Amino acid sequence: MKEEIIPFDPAGYARRVLESHLKCLPLPEPPENFPERAAGCFVSIKKQGELRGCIGTILPTAPSLGQEIKRNALAAALEDPRFPRVEPLELPLLTFSVDVLGALERVTQLEQLDPRCYGVVVSAKGRRGLLLPDLEGVDTVEGQLAIAMRKAGIPHDTPIDIERFRVDRFLETP
Repeated sequence: MKEEIIPFDPAGYARRVLESHLKCLPLPEPPENFPERAAGCFVSIKKQGELRGCIGTILPTAPSLGQEIKRNALAAALEDPRFPRVEPLELPLLTFSVDVLGALERVTQLEQLDPRCYGVVVSAKGRRGLLLPDLEGVDTVEGQLAIAMRKAGIPHDTPIDIERFRVDRFLETP
């Protein structure tokens, strides 16, 4: 008898977590094939191609990636202050993606950045903003930094510290 191999599917797991929550069912545990390591991640939810929620963590706050995805999936759907809570009737219209963040690297020159390859974290005066890589409409380093600064509430003329990171992006498969 051949053993079934379950694919590593972080985006599908994020969907199952939200579906279970909205149906008042117990939340599923991460599949056995999820890495035990801890990692920061962002869960993004789109409705018919438009952002519907996105919440994440730069550094891990849970003991494993699966637990991090579970927390961030619920937060993206229910706690993103830019949007109302996701309702059960919306589920068929939603698509999920999960970005697992790699290590942060200090940037000393703008030439080290590329918005298609690297996300950025900007910091100044106790504020911190993040922008994921490879986002539609973000084509320049200057644009990427400006958006991250605006998200953090950092005035445009303020000197900033910059860190970059790569992500492993997992898109929901139909």
